[in-house]
Amino acid sequence: MNHGSATASTPSTPTQFPYPGIATSTDGAGAVTWVETNITQGACAYPITSSTTMGTGYQTEVSNGKQNLWGDTITFVQPESEHSAASTCEGFALAGGRVTNFTSGQGLVLMKEVLYTISGKRLPVVFHIGARALTSHSLNVHCGHDDVMSVADCGWGILFGRNAQEAGDLALICRRAAEASDTPFMNVQDGFLTTHTIENVRLPETAFMKEYMGDPNQKLRCLFDPRNALMSGVVQNQDSYMKGKIAQRGYYDRVPAAVEEAMEVFYQNTGRRYRMVDTYLMDDAEFALVGMGGMMETAQAAVDYLRSKYGVKVGVVHVTCFAPFPATQLVAALKNVRAFTVIERMDNPLAQSNPLVQAIKASFADALIGLHYGSSGQTSYPEVHRLPRIYSCSAGLGSRDIRAGHFIAITRNMQSEQPREFSVVGIKHELALPDAEDPDIRPEGAFSMRGHSVGGFGSVTTNKLIASFVGELFNLYVQAYPKYGSEKKGLPTTYYLTVAHDHVRSHSELDHVEFIPLNDVNAFNLGNPLAGIAPEGSVFIQSPHTNPEQVWAEIPEFGRKIIRTKKLRVYYLDTVKIAREIATDPDLQQRMQGVVLVGIFIKVTPFAARSGMNEETVLGAVEKYIRKYFGKRGEHVVQENLACVKQGLKDVREVPSEIITSTNQPREMVRGETLVFAK
Repeated sequence: MNHGSATASTPSTPTQFPYPGIATSTDGAGAVTWVETNITQGACAYPITSSTTMGTGYQTEVSNGKQNLWGDTITFVQPESEHSAASTCEGFALAGGRVTNFTSGQGLVLMKEVLYTISGKRLPVVFHIGARALTSHSLNVHCGHDDVMSVADCGWGILFGRNAQEAGDLALICRRAAEASDTPFMNVQDGFLTTHTIENVRLPETAFMKEYMGDPNQKLRCLFDPRNALMSGVVQNQDSYMKGKIAQRGYYDRVPAAVEEAMEVFYQNTGRRYRMVDTYLMDDAEFALVGMGGMMETAQAAVDYLRSKYGVKVGVVHVTCFAPFPATQLVAALKNVRAFTVIERMDNPLAQSNPLVQAIKASFADALIGLHYGSSGQTSYPEVHRLPRIYSCSAGLGSRDIRAGHFIAITRNMQSEQPREFSVVGIKHELALPDAEDPDIRPEGAFSMRGHSVGGFGSVTTNKLIASFVGELFNLYVQAYPKYGSEKKGLPTTYYLTVAHDHVRSHSELDHVEFIPLNDVNAFNLGNPLAGIAPEGSVFIQSPHTNPEQVWAEIPEFGRKIIRTKKLRVYYLDTVKIAREIATDPDLQQRMQGVVLVGIFIKVTPFAARSGMNEETVLGAVEKYIRKYFGKRGEHVVQENLACVKQGLKDVREVPSEIITSTNQPREMVRGETLVFAK
């Protein structure tokens, strides 16, 4: 079964459902912000990286005086810590308000004490988590699932999205299920990956959200009504506490049905299908890859490759709903395979197994001996007479890249005569699986860009800008995949963009590309920035030179050889000079040199030429998104950015082919009067 939301972000408009969504491009944080600023009455948050963009997005709308769909002016409360933010959400919900929060990593762990009281008081809040690795041997602000697993025992529902579309849709599904079952929920997306990756998205229409969610003023209970005084969170001794705690099971037994109802009603209105357990190519699968989050879309593309090239019958299982745990659904999905591997973005060596694989093993044990699921055994497991081999793998910790080759290695491990029962991928270690081939799993005909720049040059924002206007203007799928790092300012960094006619499922760094912009020619001194470029691809080089022979001379010999062998086209321009001449604010000069690349992209890549659109039409779309990203800085900043784009489009030059193919060797790295030889 193909997951409905995997195709929900199609550029064409589906017509068979009443609310197909508003086509646009945004990241997971933007999709969540759209939903929450329309359906909630307030947010109480102390945002922590990587959830910060959700909090700032919400706060921006508060500053603009936004009202929700029922006319309430939304509010934002930022106390002194994440613990206090959770407590403020508790009070907001006790007073009958629909409230949200955005957090991550240590911030989520700091809330843990309050998370128990929120669930114990049956408060249907929704917290949005940018899942992040917890600080242990070192600090890491990137993706891991150990923060969510550290609070998985607090009595909250937990849903995992794989992409920006799912992050926004599950925000609504979480909220409806929470309010139907009086149970708080967490909506989880991969921090700095899903939260910050620009993709095609269909935002839920305001009319649908209003209908789907209902007026919080009419729907929610106010437990702080002075006319009906009530004390909550009282002290209970031996005679009372256990009765109240076990009574909670009556609420929790309703949660699975509430999640399924919310998903079904969502599908009937939008056409985007969600299930607690999502399966892909499992009908005939002999092996399976199981996990949560964005890496499981990469797994789908890897499985397609394994089936088409090697005939391996392997499928993918994504656990969308971790809590309530879909025990019977997972057994049904996996009982017929020979073996499966559970891949998790965390590692807990002292436990019997990592959390997801441990829960799946327990589910199979219950099924094998004929037990039932639920407080009263209300749900039967599928009949099971044998256990598949169940393996465990840790991958992607701290946003370590997870590639198609890793899923191929995991599959080969299951096929081997002596498979590793626990393994890791992506690093060099005695527990690591041997590397497998790393195929190109992009959609057929995809066009990708890998940029080499310097942190602080504005390249990541430029990449988002390009993705936004390309997706909308040319009716294509896009994915702008960033590589963030707090230490990157002033240091080398990379960024990635893919444009295709189909949904881009690979959530990984790009080794197969058609265009490589080098914002800093020093990238040649740090390795091979041209690795993986396709034959007849294009390279852009930031250069202060106007003479193409000088530009060619500054490329080291190994780079020139690649360019000649692959018949690459080489473009150049002094973006630094353009930014310096146009930007009136010295602080923006450095970032505006990145914006010049937008114009270069339009000129160098095939999309504008294929569309037949004139420059005016293309620049009109660019201006729309320049206003989106820079409008808050004022009209003069918008116009200066637009001028940079136009200058890049008009002035970029190409090194003539006769210079590239000439047998005369150029002088190496000429700088002024000094002759410097490339390394």
